[in-house]
Amino acid sequence: MGNAEANPNLSLPISRRTLLQGTGLALGGTALVNGTADAHPPGVPVPGPGSPVHPIPVPEQVPATQGWFQVPGARLWYWDTGGPGEPVVLLHALSGSGESWPYQQPYLARAGYRVIGYSRRGYANSPVQDPNNPRSGIEDLHDLVEFLGIGKFHVVGVAGGGWYAMDYALNHPDRLHSLVIGACVLQVQERDYQDMVERLRSPEVDALPIHFRELGPSYRAIDPDGVARWLDIHHRAGPNGIVQPRATSLSWAVIGRLAVPTLLLWGDADPHTSPPVQRLLAGHFRRVSTMVANECGHNVHWERSDVVNPVLLNFFRANRH
Repeated sequence: MGNAEANPNLSLPISRRTLLQGTGLALGGTALVNGTADAHPPGVPVPGPGSPVHPIPVPEQVPATQGWFQVPGARLWYWDTGGPGEPVVLLHALSGSGESWPYQQPYLARAGYRVIGYSRRGYANSPVQDPNNPRSGIEDLHDLVEFLGIGKFHVVGVAGGGWYAMDYALNHPDRLHSLVIGACVLQVQERDYQDMVERLRSPEVDALPIHFRELGPSYRAIDPDGVARWLDIHHRAGPNGIVQPRATSLSWAVIGRLAVPTLLLWGDADPHTSPPVQRLLAGHFRRVSTMVANECGHNVHWERSDVVNPVLLNFFRANRH
């Protein structure tokens, strides 16, 4: 297990400016009262998955402690809103970092949850010290939750982060209240699935700018400021992120053995996991709920946080044990 660096900045809160303008620490954020504040404004209707996309301003972040955690071969940057609530650990996409959660951090924290995010090896603020020792992604995750004194928790992984969320659920099911995977191909080693996913890929698609591949056309059309914010976080994540190995190879049989309550989130315009891929994948989980957001691409948590956040909250509340 690793250890945290003694650092005088660890008590400073993360604010919206910290998450959206770089690594410099900034004071700010609204007060967090665990368990007493509602995450959704009273009297405001909760949009359904079929509602149209619209621009969503980034909310003010709640105060959070941040620091660096030493693991073999790397220093991992993390933040933690703290408090006595059930922990929720957020695993970012390959295109993002621990900064990718400004829509979920305050929403879940104000609902009474302890929210934790971190950057994996080589992503924003998490320098690699030994590139020849990448470890599996779940080894780093497990060391982090052990260091933070977390017992059972909810894990949320989007896109590439979903690989490690799924891997953790298969290898440490006793540590999870629930598993949430958003817009993740999962790389199942089954021919029917691989053939379907491969038909969605082409060199021409892979050559498109990153925001064309990751963000849906409706979102790009209606929210240029949101696209700019997403790109800013992507660029700060840097080019040196390591795709760590997974501990378990996925097959339909392996997925079918998973007993952890699972929520699968997608956008209907995701170029990487189109609705037929979604249906094929969901059909092999034992305890699964699904949600498909309208007018949404590959970054469902970012593009449609208005839909995703209430679904997350209801799912977490239904899976306390």
